[in-house]
Amino acid sequence: MEEVTNTIWAYGTFWALIPPIVAIGLALITKEVYSSLFVGIVVGAVFLCQGSVPIFLDAIFKNGLIAKVSDPYNVGILLFLVMLGAMVALMNKAGGSAAFGNWAKTHIKSKIGAQIATVLFGILIFIDDYFNCLTVGSVMRPITDRFKVSHERLAYLIDSTAAPICIIAPISSWAAAVSGFVEGEDGLALFIQAIPFNFYALLTILSLFLVVAWNVNFGPMKKYESLTEYVDEKLDAMNLSECKGKVIDLVLPIISLIIFCVIGMIYTGGFFASGDANKNFVDAFAASDASVGLAIGSVAAFIFTVCFYLSRRVLKFAKCMGCLSDGFKAMVGAILILCLAWTLKGTTDALGAKEFVAGLVNGGASSFMNFMPAIIFVIGAFLAFATGTSWGTFGILIPIVVAAFGGVDNSLMIISISACMAGAVCGDHSSPISDTTIMASAGAECHHVNHVNTQLPYVLLVAAVSFISYLVAGFTRSAIISLFVGAILVVASLFFLKKKSKA
Repeated sequence: MEEVTNTIWAYGTFWALIPPIVAIGLALITKEVYSSLFVGIVVGAVFLCQGSVPIFLDAIFKNGLIAKVSDPYNVGILLFLVMLGAMVALMNKAGGSAAFGNWAKTHIKSKIGAQIATVLFGILIFIDDYFNCLTVGSVMRPITDRFKVSHERLAYLIDSTAAPICIIAPISSWAAAVSGFVEGEDGLALFIQAIPFNFYALLTILSLFLVVAWNVNFGPMKKYESLTEYVDEKLDAMNLSECKGKVIDLVLPIISLIIFCVIGMIYTGGFFASGDANKNFVDAFAASDASVGLAIGSVAAFIFTVCFYLSRRVLKFAKCMGCLSDGFKAMVGAILILCLAWTLKGTTDALGAKEFVAGLVNGGASSFMNFMPAIIFVIGAFLAFATGTSWGTFGILIPIVVAAFGGVDNSLMIISISACMAGAVCGDHSSPISDTTIMASAGAECHHVNHVNTQLPYVLLVAAVSFISYLVAGFTRSAIISLFVGAILVVASLFFLKKKSKA
């Protein structure tokens, strides 16, 4: 396959991005994700095969779907998804989710309060975006349903407190990934220095609180939020009245999941290795394997939760084990989309998307130095949107930025690295084929294309303001001035949209 991809006509050109563009376009037009992703894979296989039927079939199946589904890292993520689904099923059967809903009824008094609680909970779970999406969704969905928050709105809140939070958290799987892409430099130190310049993440958090506090609804979101006014509350009330569990039946499993996932990640980073006594917590986290660590943590948390419920006689052992299949069934849709999205990304990589983008960035590095942060932000956003991966975008752009600016202009290098991360998160946040976008839909039990359509206007608003902030940063080199300009623009824009929506 490697010999073929290096010689095909589309390799390293704009054509390498056509398959994901086709998939995204079809998904938005047809409102159907599975077939759209598969068509994108087929288009990529056509580019790769050069008229050879065996190569065409191998690109779709042997080197595509089968290779991606059997990839060790991907298998770990799939196991993590299934175990999280099983955990949610366990907590629901034990009555923990319903009990938490009853508790929240006496403590959360309004629709705004339910959304603020969702945002704060999402901010607290900064370890990993996959973990964030599914955990916040499973815990907060019963509460937001009670206050008639649409599943589309909930998916937006979940998605906006996943990757944007992880990308500014020094202790997270994302910090570990970014640090690993920086060669010849202290990756974690650069990550921390870049946080004040990560305008997209910081402005997304600001916009979240304003959107909730001011109840700003525009674009397709306005329609779905208005439809919730007609939802019947009787079924919700009946389910909660039958609750036999306690709040601890939800809280303790969630806490155990967080603790075991952290332990699992630092374990994979060598924290407990006898021959590496000098490795501290941060170093172990930076060297961790998120896939294996999250799989270990979720399995351990499931076993702990089963033991906890058995000791309290909340559930019988047979019902606990039945939650494994229930969890798998709940995640089938997300798993299928993920497998197709991974295959599409593999096709894009085989067509040389990395080389195409590298040429674009290197070609402009010397001519537009002060404009480079803004340009890199746009390229990163487009690449992550087209490929559905922020980590892949980091891997492509960050080494190029370090090579272009390292030892030449350190401050511009830090701003540009932050622009890489911000652009990647922006594109990932809005892409229909992004794994975090898919999981946010799953966590909120929202139709995936509806989530993409309703979230996109909010993402584009913050992206436009972030682009302006990076223009300012390229010339001023000041995080404070640039962030202040961005914050003023976000506040003004949302205030205008709020007034317009009421007109």
